[in-house]
Amino acid sequence: MSDPRVGSDGDLGYMAADHWPEKRPLPEFWRNALTDFEKAPLPASLLEALGRYDTPTICNALEIVAPHRRLIGFTTKPLVCPFPELPPMVGYARTATIRATAASPLSSTEQQKQRISYYEYVGTGPGPRINVIQDLDGPEIGFGAFWGEVQSSVHKALGSLGVVTDGSIRDTPQWAPGFQALAGSVGPSHAFVHADSFGGEVRVAGMLVRSGDLVHADRHGAVVIPFDIAPKVPEAAELCGRRETPILEIARSPSFTLEKLKEALAKSAEIH
Repeated sequence: MSDPRVGSDGDLGYMAADHWPEKRPLPEFWRNALTDFEKAPLPASLLEALGRYDTPTICNALEIVAPHRRLIGFTTKPLVCPFPELPPMVGYARTATIRATAASPLSSTEQQKQRISYYEYVGTGPGPRINVIQDLDGPEIGFGAFWGEVQSSVHKALGSLGVVTDGSIRDTPQWAPGFQALAGSVGPSHAFVHADSFGGEVRVAGMLVRSGDLVHADRHGAVVIPFDIAPKVPEAAELCGRRETPILEIARSPSFTLEKLKEALAKSAEIH
């Protein structure tokens, strides 16, 4: 029988597919007046089901349903996560690029217009949303922090669950509660940081993301889940858990032996 334990509530980090209902209240941290679930390309119940698994389990599931993506679609470089206790976030990407080592070439009026346009982009469309920000400062990546107390609060109010960036963040003690962050570094200054562009394709920590892509992220990193594959992922994640169960049970047993491990491995291989 499938183990119904979930993430931080159980040590296997997954929930059996037959235990996640089609309709149930969304987690409180997903709720926002600007979040549009009705026009989303995927049902909210599916995103909630995906959010019950940690990101490594999602990657394991993708290896089953989309083996051609085994080398693509996920972060491959370490990122700082100042809030590892927060649950996984699942949302549609809002992409942008930033620079901090030189001032914006735009006039103050043009900068203000760009800032408003950026916020309009972040705060509209299907939700929930996750910001994915690429720092373009090359060898000086992370020189200035775009993210801090103010931006985390504004973006949370705009309907974002968190940010994945290879740039830097700051003000983490004053960060918006419940707003997740995966960042390349932590730094003290914002320098000349400004948005260079938004809505295009970005690459963050090795992960290629386009605006609107479905992103799953937690303390381990992030992964893009293609829309056509997403409905198959919860069941595949549950299968991964069932395959791991006999191995974990014997590995954690005081009666562990090499022979019992061989038996558990054989049993695991028979689970489909």
